[in-house]
Parts: sequence; structure tokens; C-alpha cells
Amino acid sequence: MDQARSDGDLGTVLGVFAHPDDEAYLAGGLMATAVDAGRRVVCITATRGELGFPDDDPRSIEERMTVRERELAACLDVLGVTEHLWLDYPDGGCAAVPDDEAATRLAVLIDEIRPDTVLTFGPEGQTYHEDHIAVSRWTTLACRQATHDPRLLFAVMTPEWIEAIGQLVDVAQVMMVPGVEPPTTPADELSLWFVAEDPILERKVQALECQASQVDGLIASAGRDAYKALNADETFRDPTPDDWRA
Repeated sequence: MDQARSDGDLGTVLGVFAHPDDEAYLAGGLMATAVDAGRRVVCITATRGELGFPDDDPRSIEERMTVRERELAACLDVLGVTEHLWLDYPDGGCAAVPDDEAATRLAVLIDEIRPDTVLTFGPEGQTYHEDHIAVSRWTTLACRQATHDPRLLFAVMTPEWIEAIGQLVDVAQVMMVPGVEPPTTPADELSLWFVAEDPILERKVQALECQASQVDGLIASAGRDAYKALNADETFRDPTPDDWRA
């Protein structure tokens, strides 16, 4: 297990995610810890999350984008992340983007930023969301293509975490493919297990609360204390030879 389990030191960090709020859920504690340690942190978001609203939301697509942009900006401000880039792909449309195009764009950015660590989704995209899966694939290909050679880490979930969240929500309703079991990684196969404690954990939750359009319902139903406890663990594994085999 990586020593960053306790100190969160991953050097310069680049996070590559699909939608606003992915970054805070999966790596908000690590990013805030890195910023506080004087490390450079850069976040890339593939889409503006315009589909992340109820079907009857009266706002236009452009208005929804603006909401998500403002929420993400406020979230990153709380975390202390000052460098952010959009890929400007359509929400729900990442699977249709040619891998070569997206991976090449990311490889160029990796060579410019020269991160020590790149964080992204595991190959199953946490919930089998096609955007998440595409971003994982692009990022993996980009790390292979780039001249700079960072450490790539996949965000994953442990069986224990799935059991814990199952006490608050119906996990089956979160999975994007009906009938599938959530993808999990046993604790003894993790490469990095960062446990956020206050004040970092409180800051992470405050950052998530900035993305009110996405989190208000869950916080209201679960209760803030339970929601906070659920967000303490950030778990990652190293890629294997079978992940996005070339």
C-alpha cells in the first residue's frame, strides 16, 4: 500500500474526469491535501454535465451548462484547485468521440503539465457510465502515448464501501446497466487508500455541497453526517496488463 494512504503526497496531480462533481467525490480529499502541501493540481473535465438534471427541469441545455460550470468553479475554489480545463465533449456522448482524438489531446496536456500522478476512473467507470468508461480509456491511452511517464491510478470501490452506501441508497439504481453488480476491488489489492479526516474531510464535503444540483437530494435523504462519513475514503489501484489492452 502506498504511503500516500496517510499523507496524500502524490507530487503534481492531474485528475481527468467526465462530469462536474466526479473530481470531488473521487479525489477531493487528495486534491485539497496536495494543494495544502504546495503541490500543483490540475483538473480536466470532459463534459459540462448538462444532462445531470431531472427530465422535467425547465432550463435550457445552455442554462444547465452554466449551472454546472458555476457549481464546479465554486467546488474547486473550496478545494484550492486553480487550474481547470474543459474538453467540451457532450454529456452522454463521450463513447462516440474517437479514442485517438481524445487520447491525443490528453497526451499533449500530460506532456505540458508533466504530472507525477494521473487520477481517473477505473475501466468500469464506477457505475458503468459510458462517459466514465470512455474517459478511463482515453486517459490510459494518453499515458501510453505521452512522452512524459506519470503514474496512473484508477479510482475504485471496495466491497465494504458498497455495503456502506447500500445502507443509504439503492445501489442498483445508481448502476447504468440494469442487473449488474457494482465493480469492486478488495482492500488488499488497493494501491492507494487515502482516508480524509477533518479538516480536509469537512472541506471536501463543503466542496461537494457547492454542486447543489447533484448532491442536495442525497444529503437531505442520508443526513449530512452519514454523507460525510461516506466520503472519507478515496481508493485507487494501479492498472493491470488487461486494462484497456493495446
